[in-house]
Amino acid sequence: MTTTISRLYNSHAEARSAVRDLEAAGVSHGDISIIASNADNWYDAKNKTYPDRDLDGKDDRAEGAATGGGIGALAGGTAGLLAGLGIMAIPGVGPVVAAGWLVAALTGAAAGGATGGIIGALSQQAGLSEEETEVYAEGLRRGGAIVSARVADADAARLQATMDRSAVRIADRAAAYRKSGWSTYDPNAKPYTVDEVMRERSLYR
Repeated sequence: MTTTISRLYNSHAEARSAVRDLEAAGVSHGDISIIASNADNWYDAKNKTYPDRDLDGKDDRAEGAATGGGIGALAGGTAGLLAGLGIMAIPGVGPVVAAGWLVAALTGAAAGGATGGIIGALSQQAGLSEEETEVYAEGLRRGGAIVSARVADADAARLQATMDRSAVRIADRAAAYRKSGWSTYDPNAKPYTVDEVMRERSLYR
């Protein structure tokens, strides 16, 4: 038997790190999905690259120029799930970068074909409760990222701990959102701008 574990992260970098930890723990990249806001244009859709592959907080293009190498020489080839990143737009969220088995559900959400849009895609595929999906979708809208993994029941506790390392505490985040006046995810809301995403992330450092 298998179970689906999903976690919300403050940024794409933390989510990508979680993906790599899962792969290192033996989870097949075919059983992992990532959905990350691209409001800050961290992913270059045209060239299908991102500027901080080694997750050190520095733009690899600048580092490569400084050392006389390119991104490939500096960070090596991208393997596993992260090699299949693609971009799409979701109503109420804006541009997201996604890979893995949730993409089919997201494609429907992006086209308006999935019941409840992103909420329906998450509740039907990611193993989340109705209340959790609201917070996850809002977190994604505000610049966050979601990682979902299908794992064997026997491995669930160990892999939950792996995913929890840098994940958002959903109850705390929901309380913070509600304190600021938020009540529910609105698919008709205006997507966050780069500045709004940066301000949002600064609240939780």
